[in-house]
Amino acid sequence: MSGETVIRSVARVVLLDPQDRILLMHGFEPQDPAKSWWFTPGGGLEGDESREDAVRRELAEETGITGVALGPVLWKRRCSFPFDGRRWEQDEWYFLARTERTATDLRGLTELERRSVAGLRWWTSAELRATRETVYPTKLAELLRRLFDEGPPAVPQILAPEIA
Repeated sequence: MSGETVIRSVARVVLLDPQDRILLMHGFEPQDPAKSWWFTPGGGLEGDESREDAVRRELAEETGITGVALGPVLWKRRCSFPFDGRRWEQDEWYFLARTERTATDLRGLTELERRSVAGLRWWTSAELRATRETVYPTKLAELLRRLFDEGPPAVPQILAPEIA
């Protein structure tokens, strides 16, 4: 092994319902369930799929929601974090999407996701601003406020890297 860092390409979705609530997943460390956080649905690209295809696949697997109106890439970020006994290095793109459907279904979760996802929740912007829970990306409440006030950026905003 060369020690080379491999960056995993990830597609995530900022999924908004008709009331502008965002859908977040509640994750936890399988080896220490007391360590928990909220995050947007999404995951790594498989094979030669595009980020658009990956975000649609991941959304269907993780939430049961299909047929969303996929919008532009809002944000891009690099992150690095320990999880389930290994270090993950990721290059994440966050797509905007809208849905009329708010019912979710966790039956499509992978084995690792079943060991590390406690559920899903629709959050209002006010709830997100008020929470003391950990949310990724860490400035999500502020990013959403800017999105609602100004609309999607003309080009994706590059977020500060997050290293945990």
